[in-house]
Amino acid sequence: MNPTDTTLTELRDAIASKSISAAEATQTYLNRIEAHDGGLHSYHEVYTERAMKQATAVDDGEVTGPLAGVPIAIKDLLCTDYGHTTCSSKMLANFQAPYTATAVQRLEDAGAVILGKTNMDEFAMGSSTENSANVTTRNPWDTDRVPGGSSGGSAAAIAADLCAASIGSDTGGSIRQPAALCGVVGMKPTYGRISRYGLIAFASSLDQIGPFTHTVADTALLLKVMMGHDPLDSTSASVPVPGDIDQVDEAPKNLRIGIAKEYMSDSNDPAVAAATQQAIDVYKDHGAQIVEVDLPHTEYGIPVYYIVATAEASSNLARFDGVHYGHRTDKAEDLIDLYCRSRAEGFGDEVKRRIMLGTYALSSGYYDAYYDRALKVRRLIANDFDTAFKDCDAILCPTTTAPAFKIGEKSDDPLSMYLNDVYTVNCNLAGNAGISLPGGTTVVDGKELPIGVQLLGPSFDESRLLKIARVYESATNYYTKRPQL
Repeated sequence: MNPTDTTLTELRDAIASKSISAAEATQTYLNRIEAHDGGLHSYHEVYTERAMKQATAVDDGEVTGPLAGVPIAIKDLLCTDYGHTTCSSKMLANFQAPYTATAVQRLEDAGAVILGKTNMDEFAMGSSTENSANVTTRNPWDTDRVPGGSSGGSAAAIAADLCAASIGSDTGGSIRQPAALCGVVGMKPTYGRISRYGLIAFASSLDQIGPFTHTVADTALLLKVMMGHDPLDSTSASVPVPGDIDQVDEAPKNLRIGIAKEYMSDSNDPAVAAATQQAIDVYKDHGAQIVEVDLPHTEYGIPVYYIVATAEASSNLARFDGVHYGHRTDKAEDLIDLYCRSRAEGFGDEVKRRIMLGTYALSSGYYDAYYDRALKVRRLIANDFDTAFKDCDAILCPTTTAPAFKIGEKSDDPLSMYLNDVYTVNCNLAGNAGISLPGGTTVVDGKELPIGVQLLGPSFDESRLLKIARVYESATNYYTKRPQL
């Protein structure tokens, strides 16, 4: 078998049955990374020697578990006590964490082989991975286009079969949006479902770790491993992980799919509108009741998000001052100059922009007008979802307004870039679960590009949401499509 042309579950089973060794599978992925990632730049760092040692330990029976021998990539904001954790920023260019993030440790405890760390928008701030201080990651479907962001490296890596699965983080859509643009499955679990211990924070009340895979079943398996309360994370939820979360083929009965008019905008690309309508038809054909729901505060999602998220970023990134750790200038004349130069040299333009926005929103005389008001509207957005989920089991909508855009196309227009997250940010503000699924492809400038459809579900009901997602996935073959490298 070719381990790079399977699903995570299939590869896991093949390794368990000795049809292929973990070392052979890992080496095949490493060879593929060497052959193709030079043109994609999905990885920032590859742990060749360490990965082969992990794989050999699996083959020797020293390591077992539900992910034994499966090669996985992780986003470069998850701390590990090996390699570097840079957040794709000059500020942390040489940072070596003294501990490993809980989510990564759980993967390794389950037998996963960590291939390396993936490129991202600096400190997870961006929608295209163009903000990386390293290099711009390219979309495997069309290397002239972005893979989305901020987890663009993780999305590109799984789309190009440079790993069996990858891990990202989602603050305002940073898993679901690149998953849609790269044609893979990407899920943001409920806030608090997966420990954030060891995740370098962007916006602490919004960040959530989640997986990229080729199938819903693979996503469920990774969630089952990573989910669960962690005493090291004060925001980790003490909610039991459903025992049936990986039993995705159990189709839910009396299914109700919600459609919100606020997400069915005339500004959606025709291919996106068509994919969404087709998804509605799929659920109708499977006996689901289609229910109209109202999310009246949707239009405030983007402004609320870019106040709350930037305010929290301003606070979280204050620690990078050239003294505690991170980049330190060698040109300072005094202490204040040290702070200013270190931060000016270490942060990129987008990070600086968001720090300034957040600092302004929190400043004296503006706190009530901006930040406090944003928190009140955030509560209204969450209430909208709570009300809607009384009438439906999941809300179906587009993930993005259009397929992947060209590299550089929106670099000079931050507001246009921010609007890429218009269908994803509200899920983060409310703390709900959301999943993006491959919804077909369209042809743009002679290139086939993926389209994503999104399902949003109630908090802590991932098990049902995955089953609902599997209904759509099993009725289509879009998840089988792979780009030609």
